[in-house]
Amino acid sequence: MHGSINILSAVLLGLSLGYILQRGRFCLNSAFRDIIFLDNLTTFRAYLLSVVVAVVGSNLIQDLGLIITTNPQTGAIIHTSLLRQNFVPLANIIGGFLFGVGIVLAGGCASGIVFRLGEGQAAAIIAILGFFFGVVMTTEGIFSGLHQYLKQFTFEIGGMKNPAFWHIFGQGPMVKWASIIVLSILLGIFVFKGKPKFGLTKSKTLSWGLTGLLIGFLTIIGWWVSSYFGGFPRGLAITTPMRELFNSVLYNSSHSPFQEYTFLGIFRGTWGVFFIFSVPLGAFISARARKEFKWKIPPVGQFLTVLGGSVMMGVGAVIAGGCNLGHGVTGVSTGAVSSIFAITAIVMGNWTMSYFKFIRPANNF
Repeated sequence: MHGSINILSAVLLGLSLGYILQRGRFCLNSAFRDIIFLDNLTTFRAYLLSVVVAVVGSNLIQDLGLIITTNPQTGAIIHTSLLRQNFVPLANIIGGFLFGVGIVLAGGCASGIVFRLGEGQAAAIIAILGFFFGVVMTTEGIFSGLHQYLKQFTFEIGGMKNPAFWHIFGQGPMVKWASIIVLSILLGIFVFKGKPKFGLTKSKTLSWGLTGLLIGFLTIIGWWVSSYFGGFPRGLAITTPMRELFNSVLYNSSHSPFQEYTFLGIFRGTWGVFFIFSVPLGAFISARARKEFKWKIPPVGQFLTVLGGSVMMGVGAVIAGGCNLGHGVTGVSTGAVSSIFAITAIVMGNWTMSYFKFIRPANNF
């Protein structure tokens, strides 16, 4: 029964994320690309709003002792912290830039291709497969040596290998919360210049303000749910759960250090496997409700571009230590300097490829 509850928690969180992504059209590829291509900051403001909510809420529940894990031997509850990655600047920047280039070619970020699968976009199937191949090539295959080499270059701030941005200014809760408050005010000023509305649009989609708010709240919930029911605080992420899902399908084992659960006595997977499997289902439910589900087959030439871009996404995500959602929202919610560098590099990669793919051809026309 305990395992069933854990699986259910992952499924409900995945369904919720997929539903919100689809109904709010939340894709960071579009958010970053539209800044320079369409001079449109709407989705970017939604993203920054999600960051503000996630940073404040995630650190609050940590300080309240709500991020926990269970000792597998004794069953004892252990209060723990948000998972913050080591700062490996070369890997964060190079991997992030590759990922940013890849999402333009693939036509969507990691979370974007997952929710578009739920809408019936056939290109998303190719993108997900390519993403998985890129991940495996970098964790276990031809690029694993490069991955390990770049991970060697760590950088400490305040004596910490996994610093948060507030460690630049010092240690302690006062410094931490003063830094969070200042960041939230600065981002909040920019966000509210866009005059967000927190309801449904005329077409019954989620307004950008409501979308950002919900993604932020879901990030907070994701930290708590994954720690309490998943055995380890993982939050919302795409890269690692995607790899675990494909391993579970191929080998009936996720090949992961995280605890596995068995579904109907047949399928085995981690909490993250059941979470990521449910995201496109949530998008499908939203698309069907809005009568937006329809199988869409792109031209053959586009398949090749999507495949190449998605492989690059997988390679970049592993080297950087996460994807747009894993670094850009979940990682940033911990204040991780590694995630701030990675998401900045993703934006730079996105802008670079957007220029060569869209802006320069339009200027030469």
